[in-house]
Amino acid sequence: MSDRNEIPVDPHVAVVATATGVIDGDLTTADGRPLKKALQSANAVRRRRAFYLVAPLLVFILVTFIFPIGQMLHRSFYNEGFTVHEDVTTGVRTPIMTDLTAWFEAHPRGTEPDEAAFVALRNGIAQLDELKAAGSAGTRINYIRSGSRSMFTKAGRKWDKMEPPYKEAFLELDEEWGDPELWSAMRSASHSYTLDFYLAAVDLARDVEGQVVAVDVKRQVYVKLFIRTLILSVLITFLTFILAYPIAHLLATLPLRYSNLLMIFVLLPFWTSLLVRTTSWMVLLQSQGVVNDALVATGLLSDENRLQMMYNQIGTVVAMTHILLPFMVLPLYSVMRPIDPSYVRAARSLGATSWTAFRRIYFPQTVPGIGAGALLVFILAVGYYITPALVGGADGQLISNLIAFHMQKSLNWSLAAALASILLAGVLVLYWLYDKLVGIDNLKLG
Repeated sequence: MSDRNEIPVDPHVAVVATATGVIDGDLTTADGRPLKKALQSANAVRRRRAFYLVAPLLVFILVTFIFPIGQMLHRSFYNEGFTVHEDVTTGVRTPIMTDLTAWFEAHPRGTEPDEAAFVALRNGIAQLDELKAAGSAGTRINYIRSGSRSMFTKAGRKWDKMEPPYKEAFLELDEEWGDPELWSAMRSASHSYTLDFYLAAVDLARDVEGQVVAVDVKRQVYVKLFIRTLILSVLITFLTFILAYPIAHLLATLPLRYSNLLMIFVLLPFWTSLLVRTTSWMVLLQSQGVVNDALVATGLLSDENRLQMMYNQIGTVVAMTHILLPFMVLPLYSVMRPIDPSYVRAARSLGATSWTAFRRIYFPQTVPGIGAGALLVFILAVGYYITPALVGGADGQLISNLIAFHMQKSLNWSLAAALASILLAGVLVLYWLYDKLVGIDNLKLG
């Protein structure tokens, strides 16, 4: 027989009472635990279970996205090539150029190097030769002052034949050792952390007095490439919008069986290699290609006046517009498909013209898709480098091509990281503007 004093508690009432603070620690569960602690324990178990479910994705994002970006940002202002030598086989890290670094710290920028400075330089060169690191240290200085690497390797071969006074010995070996610009570069490189790579990324440098000045006009390439990348990316985004809007509208208004069939042609480029699509445009656009041959055959062009559409900005814009077109069509289609056509019919029945109904009724409803497509196409455009490298030539290359050059050819990873960081900052600004103008909650990607 049940106890007459025990009052049964409905679980829903218990939960509501707990949420409102009515229940204290008097009520218990079937196993005797306080109900409040039992609910807290159950919530903790659910939170841990949810965390375990998303943990693999979190680890994947950290390893493949957050950590590489963090490394890139760190590399953009950190380079120890002139202060630390790391043995690639043993991993042993050895401080180098310590005497010269101490001299720089003891003397302000602009001080003319004296005999003590050249003694410290000679000791550093001797250590570099022992560690077989003269080339790597010279490469670090070469990032700031071109031609410095050969000076270090030459000094590394002849340091043991030098006799005091070492200043005269170095100047006899190469007069460039007395160049104030070289000593300014070594002073800058004596600090592992520096903003000089960001200065170089915007065509600036430090003079011998440490003042930030513009580099020579003939060496100013990065700002021009940033501007070219911005202009061409905006142009490509606009062209994809002009081409994609009617295509998406057609797909959205056709019956489903027909629109699905046509959607295959939109998705077909995704099933084809990017390299194949790019080389196909090379065949089409070259001087003796299909397009020029067709224009000559129809009499629109003479054989001597063939259009130059390869290895310039025209080739880059045409090829990238074709490649990125699906990324504009799909967001627009996803927004246009749910739009009820009765809205436009109602506007026209109330006296609006077709243009007015489109401008005031239909077009505003597609703005989220336009913003999402433009954002996606623009971000992809600023980072493309294979297509501009193949069809763009010198005039049609973007900043991404120069980043790839410094990563693969010149091995100036710090400058490449600085250029990439500026590009990343520009994309984040664009993302912020999109959030302010359209709203990230309205992002429609499919």
